[in-house]
Amino acid sequence: MHILITGGAGFIGSHVADELLGHGHRVRALDNLSEQVHGPRAGRPDYLHPDVELIRGDVRDASAVRRALVGIDAVYHFAAVVGVGQSMYEVAEYTSTNNLGTAVLLEALIARPVHRLVVASSMSIYGEGLYRTPAGSVVAGSERPIDQLRRGDWEVRDGDGTRLRPMPTTEEKPPSLASVYALSKYDQERLCLLVGRAYGIPTVALRFFNVFGTRQALSNPYTGVLAIFAARLLNGNRPLIFEDGLQKRDFVSVYDVAQACRLALENPDAANQAFNIGSGRAYTVLDVAALLGTVLGTGIEPDVSGKYRVGDIRHCFADISRAQRVLGYRPRVSLADGVVELAEWLEGRVACDRVAEASAELAVRGLTV
Repeated sequence: MHILITGGAGFIGSHVADELLGHGHRVRALDNLSEQVHGPRAGRPDYLHPDVELIRGDVRDASAVRRALVGIDAVYHFAAVVGVGQSMYEVAEYTSTNNLGTAVLLEALIARPVHRLVVASSMSIYGEGLYRTPAGSVVAGSERPIDQLRRGDWEVRDGDGTRLRPMPTTEEKPPSLASVYALSKYDQERLCLLVGRAYGIPTVALRFFNVFGTRQALSNPYTGVLAIFAARLLNGNRPLIFEDGLQKRDFVSVYDVAQACRLALENPDAANQAFNIGSGRAYTVLDVAALLGTVLGTGIEPDVSGKYRVGDIRHCFADISRAQRVLGYRPRVSLADGVVELAEWLEGRVACDRVAEASAELAVRGLTV
C-alpha cells in the first residue's frame, strides 16, 4: 500500500516508516518540522529513510493535507504537539494542532476515504490508572487532593484515606483527563473513531504508553522522560524527578510500538477498537533514571524534587492483553536492552538542556506544588 504518516519525520513516525518500508509498503510523510522538535534550522532529518517521500506542511493546512493524500491507501495520524506541563499554558497551540489538525485531516478523508486510519492516542487519557482496594475490589484511581500533595503524601487513597494498590490498566477504564494534552489526545482518538465509523473508514486507536528509543528530540524538555533524563546527564546535570520518584510507568521500546502500528494496519479484526501499546511491565521513574545513569556511566544521582506538577498522575501502566489477543502484538525489547542501545546512540550527540528553563516556567505559573 501507499501510506501517509502525519508527523512522519518525528521520533515514532520515522520508526514506523522503517517498519512499513521493510514490509513492502511505500511511505509518504507530512511534517511541519517543528523547531521545538527538530531545531531552528530544521531540514530533512538524517535518520529519515531515503525512500520516504517528505512533504513539509502543517496538518492544519487543508491544501497541504489534500496534496499529501493523493494516491494514498492508508493513513497513520501521529501529528501532534506533546507535553503535559507545556499544554497547561500553551492551550491554544495544543488544541489547534491536536484537535483542529485532526478535524482538518478527517474532513479531507471524508472527501477521499482510505482503507485504514490508525491514530496515535495516549495513556494520558486514563489519568490515574486502575487500583485494587485492600478488600480486592478494582477501582479507578481518583485525582489526588492538593492538600494531600502539599503534605508530600503522593499515593492514591480511597475516601477513608486507605492507600490503594496500583494494577495494570485496561482499555475499559473510563478516561480521566488531567491536562490539556490528555484532553486533546482523547479528542484525537474519539474524532477518528467517530468519523471513521460514520464514513466506513476502518479506524484503530493505539494508546501509547511511555515510548523510548533512538531519535527522540533531546533538546525538547517536554518529550519522553528518558530523553529528558539523557539531556540532563549529557550536560553533567542531575535528572529532575517530581514527587518521590516512586511513581510507576510502563516504558515501551519504539521498535515494539512500530510493530504494533504495522499489526494495526494488517489485522482486519482491529478496526474500530482502541488498544494499549506498552511493555506490560511497570517501573518506577527513579529506577529508570538510575538505570540510564548506570549505562551512561555518569555517576550522577537524580534530583528528587518532592514537588507535584499539575497534570501529573501517580501510577499508570498497561494491560496489553487485548493487543496481544487481537493484534498478535508481542513486545520484544526489554527496558535494559533498549537503554543500552539508547546510550550507544547518544554517544557524541549534543543536547541543549532546557529542563531548568521549563521547570521555572511551570513554577512561575503556579503549576508546581
